[in-house]
Amino acid sequence: MQSLKRTLKYRDLVMYGLAYIAPITPLSTLGFVWEASRGLIALAYVLGGIGMYFTAKSYAVMTEAVPTAGSVYGFARHSLGPFPGFVAGWLLLLDYLLIPSFLYVMIAVALGALLPGPDRSVWIVIMVSVTLGISWFGMTVTNRANLIAVSIQTLVMVVFLVFCLVALEKGKGTGALTMAPFWDSRLFDSGAVLTATLICVMSFLGFDAISTLSEEVEGHDTRAVGRAIVSVLVIAAVYFVLVTWVFGNLLPGIKIKDAAAGTFEFAAWAVGPWAAVTIAWTYVLVVGLTNAVPMQVGVARVLYAMARDGQLPRALARIHPRYHSPHVAMFVTAAISLAVALAMRNRLDELTTIVNFGALCGFLMLHVCVLAEFAWKRRSRRWLLHWITPTLGIVVVLLVLIKGMSADAFVVGFSWLVLGILWGLVIVARRRVVL
Repeated sequence: MQSLKRTLKYRDLVMYGLAYIAPITPLSTLGFVWEASRGLIALAYVLGGIGMYFTAKSYAVMTEAVPTAGSVYGFARHSLGPFPGFVAGWLLLLDYLLIPSFLYVMIAVALGALLPGPDRSVWIVIMVSVTLGISWFGMTVTNRANLIAVSIQTLVMVVFLVFCLVALEKGKGTGALTMAPFWDSRLFDSGAVLTATLICVMSFLGFDAISTLSEEVEGHDTRAVGRAIVSVLVIAAVYFVLVTWVFGNLLPGIKIKDAAAGTFEFAAWAVGPWAAVTIAWTYVLVVGLTNAVPMQVGVARVLYAMARDGQLPRALARIHPRYHSPHVAMFVTAAISLAVALAMRNRLDELTTIVNFGALCGFLMLHVCVLAEFAWKRRSRRWLLHWITPTLGIVVVLLVLIKGMSADAFVVGFSWLVLGILWGLVIVARRRVVL
């Protein structure tokens, strides 16, 4: 069987992670986080960043010990056994399969604001086709697209932030950079903040996807992936907090009518209609054409790894002879993302929480893997890295799951888990997995 091609350097991994997260991400869920946090939007991002730091460190530890394209699936298979590994991979798929769907719906909303008339489903089909076309040609083309995407998004966000600061100076919102987005005793509600933090977690998703590229790192450098994961998380956290600090001081001056389109309402009010149009076109031409690419790349590699181990149909493990990409897995993931996006095109808020259920369950399994591999098997004495960090990570994940997850997300998430366990039992019955 052909293997993935080792061409990636540390800087490629960092650029991949930043492209996956996307500098424009705080705008994607702005309306939802603002409403859920009751105005404490920057605090929600601070808590999200802190919580994800424990997870980033656990990823760094495991990618060095178990460099595999399967991410948490590969870690769990190595540390916990084949069947727990399958369950971990299955839960991770709920996250990785739905994140592109979320993005496609966001792009459809942006296009609806720019070109009213066509149904969102038309735009979704177009975006899925373009994304598949770019990712088809392998990581060399994908890396170039990532660099262009990150550069353009960063430029747009810097310009927009400057105009937002000018709007504050002119008296809009609070009229100054106050600490209100971080703390206001009159607005604080632990449940509301945790719900907002749950939504913020989705903004950080991407640093973890770097782990799916472990088998494509140049020179078999096992530390490069871990360093890139932590670097991307830290860069994103600092950036998100600074951005939402500015936005959070402007938002009290506007009543958002539609949370899904809140970004465009906010931009038009704070800066001018031209800003809303510019951001919408950035979503369409930059985010839509390039940000979904690393998302499809990541999930395709999880499917590839699981299929290679016989836990999914073997056809998903096929590698394109010329472009060295798992092309069959790409087709399948594109089809699934398309179907979900079409079904949820008018239910973006529900899709957000469902995506996070899969991500958080994957993070939970990750921390368990660190404890199992290093604390239990190897009897490690590196207490902070191998004992305390994963334990704190588990506490944070459980807290956000219990306090912030909606009932609908739990229903969908557990239904997916049950379906996965049933399929896993079928695999066991066929003796492709030994318990």
